[in-house]
Amino acid sequence: MYLDVKAITKSYRDNTVLDSLDFSVGKGELVSLLGPSGCGKTTLLRMIAGLVSADSGAIRLAEREVTALPAHKRNVSVVFQNYALFPHLNVRENVGFGLAARGMAKADQKVPVEEALALVRMEHYADRPISALSGGQQQRVAVARALVVAPDLLLLDEPFSALDRKLRETMQVELKALLRSRGITAVFVTHDQEEALAVSDRIAVMNAGRIEQYGGPMELYSKPATSFVLDFVGMSMRMAGMVKAVEGPLLQIATAYGDITAPGNFIAGSKVTVGIRPELVSPGLPDSASDRTNRLTVPLSDVMCLGAKTLIYGTASGDDRLICEEQGASAASLPPIGSPVTFNWAVNDTLVYPAEAVP
Repeated sequence: MYLDVKAITKSYRDNTVLDSLDFSVGKGELVSLLGPSGCGKTTLLRMIAGLVSADSGAIRLAEREVTALPAHKRNVSVVFQNYALFPHLNVRENVGFGLAARGMAKADQKVPVEEALALVRMEHYADRPISALSGGQQQRVAVARALVVAPDLLLLDEPFSALDRKLRETMQVELKALLRSRGITAVFVTHDQEEALAVSDRIAVMNAGRIEQYGGPMELYSKPATSFVLDFVGMSMRMAGMVKAVEGPLLQIATAYGDITAPGNFIAGSKVTVGIRPELVSPGLPDSASDRTNRLTVPLSDVMCLGAKTLIYGTASGDDRLICEEQGASAASLPPIGSPVTFNWAVNDTLVYPAEAVP
C-alpha cells in the first residue's frame, strides 16, 4: 500500500483516542475518514501529517518509514478546515508560500504557482487580497497552495464545512475531478455521510478510536457490517427485537410491532437490532395486497416531502425508527396522520445485528 498505518495508538491521559488502529490507502485513491465528533478521525489525519506523535505503531508513506519524521520532512500537504490562509499575503503569495519555505527562489516560483492557480481556476485572482475572496475562492486557494509543492499525500480536514450546501456540492465535484486527473493520493476527513459517499473511492467509518468498516461507498451502504455503520451511513429503519425461533437460514424475530422474518445467524433468545434501508420499504394500507413477506402495521406519525422523495414515518417507541422512502410520492395518497399504515419489505432486505452493538 502507498500509505500504510499499522497498530497506531494514541491516548491523552486516560482517554484512548486511537486504539491499535490499522489503515491503508492505495496510490491515487481518495479515501474518507467518516465518523462522529470525537471518534479519532482528525487525530489520525494529524498523525499522518506529522503534527501529532503516536504512542505506538508505525506509518509508512511512499515506501518510506515516516513515523518519527517531523511534518516538514514528510512531503505531505494539509488543507485545514479554516484554510489557514495568510491575510497579509495576496493569492499568489499564499500559493507560493510553501515553495518559498523550501528555499525556492521567487523567480522560480512563478511557473508552478501559475499552474496551480490555473488548476483551481483562480489565475485571474492572483493579485487579490485574501479578504476580497469568497469562501469558495479561499477554498480553491488553499487547495492550490497544497498542490503546488507536489506532495506525496494530500490531507483535507473538513475543507467544505464553512461553505453553503450548493457551493459545497460544487466544490466536491471539482475537487474529486481535479485529484483524479492528477493521480493524487488523498485522505479526507468528514462527519458528513453524503459528502463521504460523494467524493470517496473508499470510506473508513470510525467509532471510538477504531475503524468499524472500511470499503467502497456502495458496500458500506448496502452491506453495513455493524449497526453503527447502518445508522451512520445513510438513513435506516431500525427496531429492537428478540429471536423467537430459527428455521434453517431464517430467523423469526419478535418486535414491538409484530413478528418478522430475516436471514441471520443467531440462536433463539438472542436480543437483536433489525435494520432496513428505507428505500427498500413500501407503505400501504393495512388491507393492501403485497408480495413483500414482512409487513408491520403502525399509526402514521409524519410525512416529510423533500422534493424528489417523500419520507413516511410510523409511530415507534424508544430508539426504534420506522421509516420508508418513496420517490416522488404524494402525501395526498396517504391516510391522515394517526391512521394505520403498513410497511412492507422483502425478507432478504432485512439486516440483523447483535443488540449490544447499538451505539
